[in-house]
Amino acid sequence: MTTTTPTRPDTTATFDRTGEESTRGAWLVVMKREIVVHALNKTFLVGLLVSVVIIAALAGFMAWQGSKTDSFTVAVPAGDAAATAAVESAAAIPEEQGGGAELTTLEVPDDAAARAALADGDADGWLHPADGDTDGGWVLTGQADPDGTLTRLLTAGVAAETLASNAEAAGTTTAELTAGGTLTTDRIAGDAVDSQTLFFASFALALLFFIGALGSGQMIAGSVVEEKQSRLVEIMATAVPLRHLLVGKILGSSVVALAQNVVFAAVGLAALSFTPTASILPSLSTSLVWFVLFFAVGFLGLAALYAVAGALASRTEDLQHTTTPMTMAIMGVYFLTFSASGTFETVLSYVPVANVVSMPVRVLSGDTTWWEPIVSLLILAAFAAVALLVSERAYRGALLQTGGRLGWKAALAARA
Repeated sequence: MTTTTPTRPDTTATFDRTGEESTRGAWLVVMKREIVVHALNKTFLVGLLVSVVIIAALAGFMAWQGSKTDSFTVAVPAGDAAATAAVESAAAIPEEQGGGAELTTLEVPDDAAARAALADGDADGWLHPADGDTDGGWVLTGQADPDGTLTRLLTAGVAAETLASNAEAAGTTTAELTAGGTLTTDRIAGDAVDSQTLFFASFALALLFFIGALGSGQMIAGSVVEEKQSRLVEIMATAVPLRHLLVGKILGSSVVALAQNVVFAAVGLAALSFTPTASILPSLSTSLVWFVLFFAVGFLGLAALYAVAGALASRTEDLQHTTTPMTMAIMGVYFLTFSASGTFETVLSYVPVANVVSMPVRVLSGDTTWWEPIVSLLILAAFAAVALLVSERAYRGALLQTGGRLGWKAALAARA
């Protein structure tokens, strides 16, 4: 494969003295152009709209699930006070726990009527003594396997009623028998959230990072290679220093990626306010602020690397090869961060670019001191600075090279 280096126009005279001053703000023009082009891109807009709809739909589903009340009808033998009391005890459990299920009784005269009620759907379960004697325990019969929630509630209801009955027979009370048996929970980290909520939050942050970094990164690489393939960049190079061109593209793409994630985060927070997890919104908001800061810094480095990936390619078809390292890294961050825990998560929270997700998750869990996010952010900023410096050299060395796909070594060695 032959690589030819076109003669680059001598722009030294153009940018000396007054020319240098006239091009000093060229990066700003390029940045504005990138923002406008991305914002008007149909694929970007459709993807943004679809993502917002999905986030809102998921939050709506969570709200519906949280407010949904399951209703169960339990068939009991007519006149069986113990069975009725067991159902009533079971019905009181959801009320004590904040709702979630309603239980009603249906008295049936005999076993045949109970089976008929199950077959007709008039009853969800049939609670009756085993072998007709409560000393042998109780049986919950269903047309198929009884519902798990119903089984759990009635198990607790039967136990409570049996305990009360036995206590009365022994001449004591349930309160006396269970004195000192109450278990409460506490945690050292008062701002921490439960493990399930933390998992979903880490998954959401990892997904935000994945969508923002991969989508905007591919967009900047595609923009660079399109301009290179059409030879438009050779014309632009006569008016704009390549360094300014790179800075403008990085900042423009970063603004778009950051704005996209801010929109997603805002929609997510607004939607979560209508769900049972609304109580953790203050902690989650703090975590999201850190995520936005980390993403803004980290994406500067990623955008620079993606710009070089576009410059290394000579055709759009080459992008799949030149962007593979960044794509694999972003996918690795996505899969590792939302499933990490313990010491591994602590280590990841200091590793660029994994700390974009891991450190905000640790902030949400209450597992950090005040200085840890700051130190991690400084490490990420150092990574972004190094990536920008190296990418700037490779970008200038590769952008005007045509005739085939380049590698990083050749780009860094080329005369810029």
